[in-house]
Amino acid sequence: MLKILTPSQIKELDAHTIRHEPIASIDLMERACVAFTAWFTATIANDKTIGIVCGTGNNGGDGLGIARLLAEQGYDVKVWVVRGSMPESDNFKINLNRIRGKIPAFEIISEADQNLFNDRSVLIDAIFGSGLSRPADGIFAQAIRCINKTKALRIAVDIPSGLLADKPSEGEIVQADHTVSFQLPKLSFLFPQSSRYVGVWHSVNIGLDQEFIEAQASVYSLLEQKDIRALLKPRSKFDHKGKFGHALLIAGSYGKMGAAVLSARSALRSGAGLLTVHVPKGGYEIMQASVPEAMVSVDDNEEILSSFPDTKNFSAIGIGPGIGQDKKTLKSFTSLLEAVGNPLIIDADALNMLGSNRELIHILPKNAVLTPHPKEFERLAGSWKTDFERLQKQIDFSVKTGTIVLLKGAHSSISTPEGKVYFNNTGNPGMATGGTGDVLTGVITGLLAQGYSGLDSALISCWIHGSAGDRAAAQMGQISMIASDITAYLPDAFRI
Repeated sequence: MLKILTPSQIKELDAHTIRHEPIASIDLMERACVAFTAWFTATIANDKTIGIVCGTGNNGGDGLGIARLLAEQGYDVKVWVVRGSMPESDNFKINLNRIRGKIPAFEIISEADQNLFNDRSVLIDAIFGSGLSRPADGIFAQAIRCINKTKALRIAVDIPSGLLADKPSEGEIVQADHTVSFQLPKLSFLFPQSSRYVGVWHSVNIGLDQEFIEAQASVYSLLEQKDIRALLKPRSKFDHKGKFGHALLIAGSYGKMGAAVLSARSALRSGAGLLTVHVPKGGYEIMQASVPEAMVSVDDNEEILSSFPDTKNFSAIGIGPGIGQDKKTLKSFTSLLEAVGNPLIIDADALNMLGSNRELIHILPKNAVLTPHPKEFERLAGSWKTDFERLQKQIDFSVKTGTIVLLKGAHSSISTPEGKVYFNNTGNPGMATGGTGDVLTGVITGLLAQGYSGLDSALISCWIHGSAGDRAAAQMGQISMIASDITAYLPDAFRI
């Protein structure tokens, strides 16, 4: 997993690498410039005109080093240095001397012409790095406004200037199309409110000390494929269906049986040995015809779920997709929460019943997995103004209730009762279509039934679900994807 460090930890990481590799500070900067340039030359053709806007600190030093390397690769490069109240760093001075007389360089020392960069087709932002702790102001804010007014492709070095790494941001911020970060992500990259500034995020390895990174305390991590591969349990020759659990899925109501079908198919595709789906009487034929591999438990009510089966013989329970919020359903749901001892996932209408009947939050079983989208989570935890506030509410909710919360969306976040948070980096906007959450519920239910812990089930399912969505999008495009396409690509996603 990629640890997400604070700006002060990143500064310590750089200093530690310099001391213990050992390597000179300017040579570590050169390594970062080489890594950025390798990404850039693989992405941007050398017939483009390049502008690099630099501050006078180390991020500006990076920009100057990149300018020299790109010019050596045959790119048409111009440099602008924004001169404000910030002093020049030593590495900035060295790299400025290296380009003197070789690359056109201009200074911005007063209000800049808004058309200043118009002859450049690509602009590289290297004004501020991750150490920025306050909003950009003065000539720096003016330069950022000029950058954002151009039609050029905008690429940020390490972090968009003006964006704070681990706090809410205000003021002028570069709106990058791409951000090329050095080795590790910044927490702010993973939030919806930052997306207009970060654009597409990329990471380049600059050889920072890995042992030091691993030793740092951080509650935030970004999942990687190798982490999910390590969590998956191999099957042996003599395993049988009884080894992989019997899941109970409580789902569906009149007009919403599709949710039950999607969840059931996904639970089976995720390896559950046996699956029983409890549905209203009117959904019996739909389930038998749509998911012949599943067994069906039939409610006495024709259209809603009025009572739930005895749960003691099931390995895990998934509840919520399409069940509605009828008073009889609520009564049965309350009884389930009071008595259940099985691993449990709560989604969709079951979450909405929790939000409407908040006293039920206090009887949530420990280590239950909750999978809200942002609006459902708001009903559980209250509103927020910034993504950082929302994240803290999520952490507090998990710690207070002892539950695992998988908050769905781009870079879904999984919080634990211990206060840790894992972010996911798979998935795409094509998954913004009805039923994809029901698929995720099925995957988690299937894994819980096989004996995976609540946390491992959430981590694996989130990554696999997004990966299946990425595979579906690659074949069908994002516009035409539907939820059942994700289920169809689960087998491919599990083969990692």
